[in-house]
Amino acid sequence: MMRPSPLPCDILLRSPLLQRFTTLLGESTASTILERLDGELDWQQPRLRLYGREHPIPRRQVWMGDSEAHYRYSGHDFQPALWHTDVAKIRDATIARLAAAGITATFNSALLNRYENGEERMGWHSDNETELGPDPLIAAVSLGAERPLRMRWRKGSREAFNVWLPHDSLLLMGHGVQRQLHHALLPRQIPGLRISLTFRYVASQAANVDTAPTE
Repeated sequence: MMRPSPLPCDILLRSPLLQRFTTLLGESTASTILERLDGELDWQQPRLRLYGREHPIPRRQVWMGDSEAHYRYSGHDFQPALWHTDVAKIRDATIARLAAAGITATFNSALLNRYENGEERMGWHSDNETELGPDPLIAAVSLGAERPLRMRWRKGSREAFNVWLPHDSLLLMGHGVQRQLHHALLPRQIPGLRISLTFRYVASQAANVDTAPTE
């Protein structure tokens, strides 16, 4: 089990493709933003078709971004909500923190997931939708309850490991992660609200491609 390090940035030893920054906004600012996002966003619980049946996803979410950053899957056309001021602030802070680490990133969209408690979850998947391109860079910011992101190799031993995501942390999933690893947020007996923000770049030329769901 890999617990957060006091270092400002970890290169996770189980995969050099992952980097975790344990402080992004400052705890007080992050807590204030968590409360505002929880109360101000129009959280949705879409139903996705899997194996011929529709199911509500086990969490709530908002897709947000630039006007061209939309995509389709499972028969749904997800149009982005306008950038919320706090989400834009987190996006800019993420880009600046990565730049300070020598990493250039551009994000035009964000998927926000709201987990009411440890029972709400995200199944095993890779973020490999066509509109994200063949080798996307994705930055995930965690606010609220600390939970472990479970990761496993897609080939070979499929050995799994935990990446713990504390409040106000940033996890960079670099180029190659989606091709080599699956990840999931599995049910845990952990109380408290958690909101994750995963920043991505959607290629507009692929925005109308109907792809399969990733969970």
